[in-house]
Amino acid sequence: MSRVFNFGAGPAMLPEPVLRQAAEEMLDWRGSGMSVMEMSHRGKEFIGIHAQAEADLRELLAIPKNYKVLFLQGGAAAQFALVPMNLLRGKDRADYVATGYWSQKAIAEAKRYCKVNIAATTEDAKFTCTPKQGTWNLDPGAAYVHITSNETIEGVEWHWIPDTNGVPLVTDASSHILSRPLDVSRFGLIYAGAQKNIGQAGLTIVIVRDDLIGHAMPATPAVFDYKIQAEADSMHNTPASFALYFAGLVFEWLKQRGGLKKMEEINIAKARLLYDYLDQTEFYHTPVAKEDRSRMNVQFRLRNEKLDAEFLKQAESRGLTQLKGHRALGGMRASIYNAMPIEGVKALVDFMREFERKNG
Repeated sequence: MSRVFNFGAGPAMLPEPVLRQAAEEMLDWRGSGMSVMEMSHRGKEFIGIHAQAEADLRELLAIPKNYKVLFLQGGAAAQFALVPMNLLRGKDRADYVATGYWSQKAIAEAKRYCKVNIAATTEDAKFTCTPKQGTWNLDPGAAYVHITSNETIEGVEWHWIPDTNGVPLVTDASSHILSRPLDVSRFGLIYAGAQKNIGQAGLTIVIVRDDLIGHAMPATPAVFDYKIQAEADSMHNTPASFALYFAGLVFEWLKQRGGLKKMEEINIAKARLLYDYLDQTEFYHTPVAKEDRSRMNVQFRLRNEKLDAEFLKQAESRGLTQLKGHRALGGMRASIYNAMPIEGVKALVDFMREFERKNG
């Protein structure tokens, strides 16, 4: 059976060369006589895998030396709690920006630990854009400012970094990390679940500035304390070892492809191909403001929603899968992460044109 073009939002399509390499090394990792899944996380083989993965990630994102890289578990959802646990640093409040489903989830969790000031929101615009900086109401006493820099469900991406007046900026970058260069130094902390652009589910990456760790709330479990995990090289407990190994293979693949600058060029071309078609048709539409459209998650609808089921059925028969929008929003969503080749986007647009001709 040939592989499909998987437009799922996560777990998502993975690079085929990486899948093949992992398959080849499944039973015997480079002459060790064992699978990575069988290795001790304290053994020299896995310690080498971990070190190389971190080095490659630091190179790809040009992470400054005064930032720690943590490979944790629990997904981005765990970080909704771990961020206030670790970053309040004796304060009782934090600023959050509401731009969609996942930022609202982060806000709800943070309220369990501190007072949350909604510094800006685009709810009145039905979460179809990012908030203009001039509309923000930052709390000078906030411990940090939190944004979700790509809203996977609504298809809104921040193509700019806000000014927070020196207050540490935190972002959930799960669904667009490694899709383009990023100035890490503008952030106090960046976190991302792996199952979109990094690798398989089960791993979460945290990039945190040195001065922000070591101040966890007293009741914070040791396994959730950034300082304790940093001192243990993310191995205070057994890490998600195979997921970390797989992420390392993806980092190598990205370097072979030319790094994040090259990936950004490819991702711009893929997104433009789909958005240009959406902009010239009346059969489909996307509500997202042009300047804030996500390159990773393209949210769109059929004008006649009675055709949704038939659209999905026919797309599936063409090997174009996972196009149904999130249950919270409906419609359609094409997630075109790094691993999605431009041929997949071309195939989708060709199908959409044909479907329009037959049903328009």
